[in-house]
Amino acid sequence: MPPEKRARGRPRAFNDQTDQNTIKSLDRAVQVLETLAALQSSTLSALAQAMGESPATLYRVLITLQNRGMVDLDDAAQTWHIGSGAFLIGASFLRRTALVDVARPFLRQLMEATGETANLGVERGDQVLFVSQVETHATIRAFFPPGSLSPLHASGVGKALLAQWPADRLNRHLARTTLHQFTPHTITAPDALRDNLALIAQRGYAVDAEEKNIGMRCIAAPVTNALGETVAGISVSGPTSRMDVASLQSIAARVKAAARDLSLAMGARPDPAP
Repeated sequence: MPPEKRARGRPRAFNDQTDQNTIKSLDRAVQVLETLAALQSSTLSALAQAMGESPATLYRVLITLQNRGMVDLDDAAQTWHIGSGAFLIGASFLRRTALVDVARPFLRQLMEATGETANLGVERGDQVLFVSQVETHATIRAFFPPGSLSPLHASGVGKALLAQWPADRLNRHLARTTLHQFTPHTITAPDALRDNLALIAQRGYAVDAEEKNIGMRCIAAPVTNALGETVAGISVSGPTSRMDVASLQSIAARVKAAARDLSLAMGARPDPAP
């Protein structure tokens, strides 16, 4: 039997979990978090006894975790607890997993209804991170594979997200951010971007009209959750030869409907009847 082929990007001993392939200090820190979570709270001595470790060793681990917000110390009771940093990491995983899984059928339906590639993107700093995509069957198509990043001001999803920001947050963003020009159509003046975002907020969808790539157009709408928070943007993108000006309104209506349905699936409240 020929030797088993090794997957690219993995070391030769990727299935080997011996000491040479583990970081002992990191493993101990994870064990501390797991034990503290199980105990809910603990003094240093009780935690050391539960883990069979010396208090001095665990204290260094706890201080390191505390500096990262992963654990907290109640000074009065001298007890340690899981911190907000650990919660934020876990909550981020849950939100992203739920969003991507729930969005998948809506992306597929949107692609089939419009004939163009459907995308799901979330805000990451000053950029859009594309986390899911359903490609069109057409030969010429837009392609934003999961993991791709795009500036907020030069993408349909990015502008759909920016349009939901309060004015003070948007002003801070524009004060510290250079609006890079990618094509002659990129909006690079802050006041012009504000005007465009106001229009997006009014009509409920954003258009990237060749602002990042010549010959490509994108239409996007925001997705909200049960708390009314904007958590993502959903879009379709394709060549201007198919997504022409005459078809914008009909495609935008489908994108808005997909964003509404996905928002409802994420727990958002339906809009009140007019």
